[in-house]
This record gives sequence, structure tokens and C-alpha cells, in this order.
Amino acid sequence: MGHVVFCLCRKMALNLSVFVAALLLCAGASEGGKTLVLLENFSMKETHSVFFEDLKSRGHNLVFKSADDPGLALSKYGEYLYENVIIFAPSVEEFGGTIDVESITDFIDNGQGNVLMAASSEVGDVLRDLGREVGLELDERDTAVIDHINYDIGDRGDHTLMVVDPNNVLNAELIVGAKRATPYLYRGLGMTADIDNPLVLDIVSGYTTSYSYFTDQSVTDYPHAVGKSTLLVAGLQARNNARVIFSGSIEFFSNEFFAHPVQKAIQGSKKYEHGGNRDLATALSKWVFKEVGVLRVGEVKHHLQGNKGSIPAAYTIEDDVRYQIEIQELVNGEWVPFKGTDVQMEFVLIDSYVCMYLKRSAKQFYTEFKLPDVYGVFQFKVDYNHIGYTHLYSSTQVSVRPFEHTQYERFIPSAYPYYASAFSMMIGLFVFSMVFLHFKENKKAKTD
Repeated sequence: MGHVVFCLCRKMALNLSVFVAALLLCAGASEGGKTLVLLENFSMKETHSVFFEDLKSRGHNLVFKSADDPGLALSKYGEYLYENVIIFAPSVEEFGGTIDVESITDFIDNGQGNVLMAASSEVGDVLRDLGREVGLELDERDTAVIDHINYDIGDRGDHTLMVVDPNNVLNAELIVGAKRATPYLYRGLGMTADIDNPLVLDIVSGYTTSYSYFTDQSVTDYPHAVGKSTLLVAGLQARNNARVIFSGSIEFFSNEFFAHPVQKAIQGSKKYEHGGNRDLATALSKWVFKEVGVLRVGEVKHHLQGNKGSIPAAYTIEDDVRYQIEIQELVNGEWVPFKGTDVQMEFVLIDSYVCMYLKRSAKQFYTEFKLPDVYGVFQFKVDYNHIGYTHLYSSTQVSVRPFEHTQYERFIPSAYPYYASAFSMMIGLFVFSMVFLHFKENKKAKTD
């Protein structure tokens, strides 16, 4: 009896261990789709709680960890554990665990991951290196953006608490949200963009009176950033559609700046109960985490006009063809038909022989055209690049052959002069032959 009880207990323990192992495996697998939040200190969960709560209310599963946690990792067994990363650790000099500049760059390049970063005047080297990787050059430590005209009335005397007008924000509703009249508060680092990197977006820029320098020193050298080339918030969409937002101010996302009243120190300026930081931060986070501006290709069809049944093995030159493509946009978590008006289709061999805007119906885009008088292997190509949207690319290969010998016209109008010359030569030869054959010379009589 005791032996039987022992065997039962052993079996139950074995089953329990298998069950626990399965739970752990499921927990590890379910980490995909989460957002990793790296904090300089956990007090930021309180000072930036409104921003984090806004993310949670939109369905983001936030995992808060210290930036120097020795157990940090972005991937496990070759699979990325997170879809998004937020780095709110301005002065960190080195990340913990296996996370470093290279791993975050790989996360963007290979994993198509999205990253939101915020710096400050106490910026560490690791964020400066990350900035260079995405085409941004951050100013030195202990510097800040200074503006002696466009500063807030509550500034502490160094004119670093800037009031940024909406006109200084990129005109792209998908990225920054709807146009608003409320200005923004900014206090932080200045950045400049790499002019050789066309992917960098100047989202929030300084004024012509702005510059970046040390706050406790007189200006003796040319500042790192001057005028409107001074970037406050920048963005990037990589060629694989991964997105990055880099803010020079960690305070931009804080509860204090969300609720802080805004008024320029200029006499007679309008006072606002609070700035537009929260609205802009919400719009930026929606864009960088791909809640908006995401496109995908649905069904692609092409056929001869009037013949929807089948796709021919090869088209013939000068055929009348209809091309249609379904493009969908992610709106509020659902895929709906895209409503753009500037989608183009190209019919390409080596060069583009046909390029035209697509017309839009209820669920698809379409166009009808005549194939060029050139045969070869062509492509129906849609290559859509629009600021704020993910890059959309679709390519469909088709063959175009010349006319068969039975398809040519018996008499080609353009060849009538050649026909006339040939027939005239034949008539001339006939007349000459008749004259030559029937001509007879008169013989003169012989005389003695």
C-alpha cells in the first residue's frame, strides 16, 4: 500500500513539474508583442505616469526595467521578445545585460522593431552613439537649447524652458496629429541631422533665435546647432519600415510638462492653461509604435479588358489591359481600404514605359491602359512612398510578346509609299519589256 502511495505521489510530482515547465514556456513565448521600458530610475514611473497610462489604455503591455539591469535582453533563442523599446534613461553610460548600441541597431534593422528615446542635458555616451546610428548628432553633455526670446515666463533664468509654436512642428498629421494652436514646452538637448541621411524627419525644430550651448558659459565657439537647424524632436523610418523617435528632452513626456501652463515671457503674449505636449506625445507614440500610418497590399489582379476570367500566359503588344490592386490601412486596429489619391503604377521593362495615377473604387485601386509596342518581360510595379506611411511595394511580372504572323495587317497604311514604288517598278518593267520586245528598227536599202 505504501509503495502504491509513493508511486502516485511521484507521478503527481512529475506531472506538476511538466505543468510548471509548460507554463514557463508559455510565459516566455507570450513576451512577444510587449514594449520594453528602460528607466534611469523607477521614480520615472511616477513622474511620467500619464504618458505610460495613455500607452496602457491603448493596449500596450509595458515591461518596466532598470536600464542597467544585468538580466536585460532583447532576444532569446534567436527570437525578439519585444516589438517596441522605450529608452527613458538620459544619463546612462552603459546598458545592462546583453543590450548595447549594436543590439538595438540590430533590433531596428533585423527585427523591424520600433524605438522611442528621450535624452536630456545630462546625456550619456550610449544615447549619443545611438543618435549617430539613426543619423542624428547630439550636442555635448551639460548643453541645452537656449532661446532668449521664445522662453516661458516660468523659466529659471537661463532661457532654456522654450515655448515652441505649432509652426515649428512638421506638417504631417499622421506623425504629429491634427493641427493645433497650443504651443509646447521644451527643455533639453539640441540635435542636428545628418544631411546625407534622407530618412531623418525634422519633427520639431527650433527658432531662428535658438542655439545649443553650455548654459553656464559665454559663447566663445560656434554652437553645435543654430537656428532652425536645431532639432528638438526627430524621427526616422528605416527602409524595412522600423520607426524611431528621438527627443532631446525627457521632460517633454513628463506629467509636469503635460499640465504646466504656457506663456511666453514677451509682454502681451497669450497664456494657455497647459501646453500641447500630451497631444503631441500621444501622436508621436502612435506613429512610432505603428498604430497609424501602416499599409499593406491585398489582392493584385490584371487581365485583358473585358475578360475577367483568366490571366493570359503572355500579353501581346498593344493589348488593352486592366490592372487592379487592393491596398489596406490599419485604422484603430482594423484593416480598412486605403483612401489615398496619389498612388501610382508603373509598367517597367528596364525603364518605365507607362506611369499613371491609379483610380480608386470602394475597395481597390485600378487603371486601364494600352501596352506599349515593345516586347519583353515587364513588371506592374507600385512603389508608394508618402511621409508618415510605411513603404508600400508590389511587383507583378508579366511577359509581353510581339504579334504573331497572322495578327499583322495585310496592308500597312504607313507602307503605302513602298507599295507604290514596288508596283510602279513592276509597271515600268512591264512597259519597258513590251517596248523592247516589239521595237523594230527600219533597215535601209543597200546601194551599190
